Amino acid sequence: MAQETEESSRMRRGERWSLNGMTALVTGGTKGIGHATVEEIASLGASVYTCSRNEDDLNKCLNEWKGMGLDAHGSVCDLSSRPDREKLIDAVSSHFKGKLNILVNNVGTNIRKPTMQYTAAEFSFLMATNLESAYHMCQLTHPLLKASGVGSIVFISSVAGVVALHTGTIYAATKGALNQITKNLACEWAKDNIRTNSVAPWFIKTPLVEDFLQVKGITEGIIARTPMRRMGEPEEVSSLVAFLCLPAASYITGQIICVDGGMTVNGWYP
Repeated sequence: MAQETEESSRMRRGERWSLNGMTALVTGGTKGIGHATVEEIASLGASVYTCSRNEDDLNKCLNEWKGMGLDAHGSVCDLSSRPDREKLIDAVSSHFKGKLNILVNNVGTNIRKPTMQYTAAEFSFLMATNLESAYHMCQLTHPLLKASGVGSIVFISSVAGVVALHTGTIYAATKGALNQITKNLACEWAKDNIRTNSVAPWFIKTPLVEDFLQVKGITEGIIARTPMRRMGEPEEVSSLVAFLCLPAASYITGQIICVDGGMTVNGWYP
């Protein structure tokens, strides 16, 4: 009897660190952090659905993941478009039979310039892509997450929403808003057994920052400001995203966790 209890305990521990049988939607999963997140979550046993604006990029990734034995699917979608978001959720609901365990709001972009130089069109574009899309995705997926019985939402935010950075005020505003939405939904939707957390990266080696890093002195400044003296890798973000979705993280909600090599706690350590 004692042996059976020990075996049962080991099985339960194993289940806590697995996503077997779970379903996930990761937006913008063909590049950078999104790409790493699809692979991380799928490798832990989840069936993953993703999207991209570029059909060629999407098909290339889907073929690669199929070759890796990962259960990954997807469709073309422009997350800045409300009709496209609604069409995406119809596809996800059909694919997963009306239930969803995990939503990773990953899509985001930036336009870096001084505040006085932003146009109304740029403001609307960044707000629609970074903030409105994530907010609407939460609304659209809520019935699916609730129906699954165990739901988890993870926002890919930024340390720009935690401390002041030279990355543009509109981008910072969208990320700060995501962090606050994280806290509100964690409280509002706890009754539906939906957890909500936010992952806030510092500079990560992704296509989004490649051009910015070419500016003279930028890379050196980033490294000098970071106690670990390097930029992060996409996998160092996706591992935290996956953890927050695991049953092992079942009592963690409403948190904004920085993945930044110590940057946000560095008052002045030259």
